[in-house]
Amino acid sequence: MTKYTIVPATVKRLARQVIDIEKEALNLSHKSLDEQFIKAVDVIANCKGRVVVLGIGKSGIIGRKISATLASTGTPSFFVHPVEALHGDLGMITPGDVILAISFSGQTEEINKILPSLERRKLTIISMTGHPHSKLALMSDIHLTVHIAREACPYNLAPTASTTATLAVGDALAICLMKIKHFEKRDFAQFHPGGSLGKLLTQQVKDVMRTGKNNPTVGQTATVKDALFVMTQTGAAGACSVVDKKGKLLGYFTDGDLRRILQTGANVINKKITEVMTKNPYHILDTVPAIDAAKMIHQTRVDNLPVLDKTGKVVGIIDEKDLIEFLAMLDKK
Repeated sequence: MTKYTIVPATVKRLARQVIDIEKEALNLSHKSLDEQFIKAVDVIANCKGRVVVLGIGKSGIIGRKISATLASTGTPSFFVHPVEALHGDLGMITPGDVILAISFSGQTEEINKILPSLERRKLTIISMTGHPHSKLALMSDIHLTVHIAREACPYNLAPTASTTATLAVGDALAICLMKIKHFEKRDFAQFHPGGSLGKLLTQQVKDVMRTGKNNPTVGQTATVKDALFVMTQTGAAGACSVVDKKGKLLGYFTDGDLRRILQTGANVINKKITEVMTKNPYHILDTVPAIDAAKMIHQTRVDNLPVLDKTGKVVGIIDEKDLIEFLAMLDKK
C-alpha cells in the first residue's frame, strides 16, 4: 500500500487556490445576473405546475439539490433523470410545468433528445449552461449563463467551480421565489417538521422555558445576598428576575452583573437588589416561537431571558442551554 507524504504548507496552498478559483466563479455569476434571470423568476413564480429539474452526472447532483431547495422553500419541484425520462418518466411531466435543464457544456445528449418532446407540449424550458451558444441554450426559452474562468481541477476537467456557480445561481432562484411568494418562517416549519429549525419554529417558548421552582425570582425588597441564594438554589441559569407584588417584571440580575460590580471594589452583598439590577431588561413572551428566543439570545449576546405572559407577569426563564437540550431531547424521540 502506497504511503503518501503530506506537506501541510502545500495542502493549505492548494486548498486556498481551489477556494480562490471558486470565489472567482461566484463573482462572475454575481455579475452575470441579467434580464434572463428575472424572466426565469417571473415564469417560475407564475407557473401553475411544478419545476421539473433535469441533469446528468455532477449537474444531476446539483440539480437534485436545487430541486430540493425549491421544494422546501415554497416552489413545488422534483428531479427527473434524463435517461429515465427517455424511458417513460416523461409521463411525470404535466401541462403547466416548467423545465429547468442543467448542463454546463450544454451538449448533454440525453437532455437534448428530450427537448423536442417538451417543446411540442409547449412547456417553458429554462436552461443553465456555461455556453450560451450551445444546443441546449439555443433550444431554451430562457437561458441562464453560468460564468467561470476555469475549473479548480488542475487539468480544468473535473466539475468544481462550475458546479459551485450553478448551485449558487439555483439558490438565488429559490430564495428570490421564496421572498416573492412571501414564504414565511411558519411555512418553513410546515415543510421541515422533523428538522431542528422546524422544531424550534413549531414549539413555543413556554414549551422550552424553566418554570416553578426552576424559575429564579425575587421580590423588590430582596438583597443581593437573597438573589444569589435563589440563583444557586434554582440551578445553573445564573440570573434571576426581580418582580413586584403582582409578579410583574421590574428588573433582571445576572452573575455577570455581580462580577462587573465586584470589579469596582464595592461591597454589594447587602444592597437592595433594585439598586443593582438591570432595569427594562430584554425579555420575551411565552407564546412566541422558540426560534425567536434563540434569535434574541444570539442577537443580544445574553445567556438567558426572563419570560412573561401577556399581562407582564414573569412565568419562566429561558436559557441558551435549554434550547440545545430541548432539541437533543426531541431528536431522541
